[in-house]
Amino acid sequence: MASTSLLPADTYIVANQTILNDQDRKLLITLYQPIIGTSAISLYFTLWSYLDKLEICSCEWTHHHLMTNMGCRLSEIMEAREKLEAIGLLKTYVKRDSVNHYVYQLYSPLSPAEFFNNPILSTTLYNNVGMKEYDKIVEYFKVPKLNLKEYEDVTHLFSDVFESVTSSPMDHLVSDIKKRNKRNLDFIAKIDLPSILSMIPDEVLNPRSITKDTKDLLYKLSFIYDLSDDEMSDLIRNSISERHTIDKQLIRKNARKYYQFENDGKLPSFVYKTQPEYLRKPIGDTSNKAKIIYQFETITPYDFLCRKNHGARPSKTDLATLEYLMVDMGLKPGVVNVLVDYVLKINQNKLTKSFMIAIATQWVRSHVETVEDAMAIAQKEQRSKKSYQKKTGAKKVSEKPVWFDETIEKSNLSTEEEQEMKEILMQYK
Repeated sequence: MASTSLLPADTYIVANQTILNDQDRKLLITLYQPIIGTSAISLYFTLWSYLDKLEICSCEWTHHHLMTNMGCRLSEIMEAREKLEAIGLLKTYVKRDSVNHYVYQLYSPLSPAEFFNNPILSTTLYNNVGMKEYDKIVEYFKVPKLNLKEYEDVTHLFSDVFESVTSSPMDHLVSDIKKRNKRNLDFIAKIDLPSILSMIPDEVLNPRSITKDTKDLLYKLSFIYDLSDDEMSDLIRNSISERHTIDKQLIRKNARKYYQFENDGKLPSFVYKTQPEYLRKPIGDTSNKAKIIYQFETITPYDFLCRKNHGARPSKTDLATLEYLMVDMGLKPGVVNVLVDYVLKINQNKLTKSFMIAIATQWVRSHVETVEDAMAIAQKEQRSKKSYQKKTGAKKVSEKPVWFDETIEKSNLSTEEEQEMKEILMQYK
């Protein structure tokens, strides 16, 4: 797909392809925001607000107006837009000219049932929020079951209430009446499904049972779990029911178990490369401390440790420690970055696993999930140690991270101080 550079002068209109309501706001915040982040959801709500009173179309605006309204850089709007497109909430069209003209089409979020039955979305949400939070979200959307065993259905039919129709307005029907539209997730399939299915005998798997929905599920599972043709073939063969059809629930379970077996019990972590969007600091703060927070949030623990090692690949021991902190202890990537930076400073540039686990255990008990929380609890711990050293007369032997320094928040720095601050910030880039 050809990319087009976005400029502030480029214009756009918002076209509504669906019917939006207040329930959609709840779905977007609860189900989609943990995946695509607050910036993307904010963009969706902003575009929605531009629609006219009939919620059909907006006036023409420039992207500079959108930047001003949202308080975002153009690159941030572009990133948010791409996430909305990728997750099926937005479709973008462009007419290229000296000033490009865009059309942004809004689509409805999936219903809770559709969302949780979508392997990609449900797995991504599960990985991003964790099992406990995921179970809470599922429970929230569950419909209570009513015991109607002793009740009789007395609902009237249409024909019981209304007379038969004598004339038909079919000739006057139009095709562009508003309706609730949703977009499918688009991704490039990595497996040759026709070839895989052709290798399974018809007497084992009934070819007529392979519907479009079944194929979609197989493609999505291959994407989520990064399966090869041979791996998918084995999973299909092990998930065939007595009726010679693919048991959809069983193949989901088998794919999950297979991935965990091959990856030491871990689930797919493609959304955990950096701090989850919904746990990041809102954009807009331009202070020096906010810049450091941004770096902690937008770099993976692996890359962060590489930078601390001056480009050298982390040792297997250090990588195993990082993995333990994230997988076994459940620390978020940005929090791990803060912990690494903190421990390297106070522990003479050594990442001692037992020492890190001791600190991490305290952070887990304190429910530390954001970078700001991690920085705050580290500073609090350091102040406690400093107070103890003063009382006991113990000799101070450790350094402290630069973000402990309160002067980092000063806005009226001298030229020399500004240059020093730039050099400090370079440590985190």
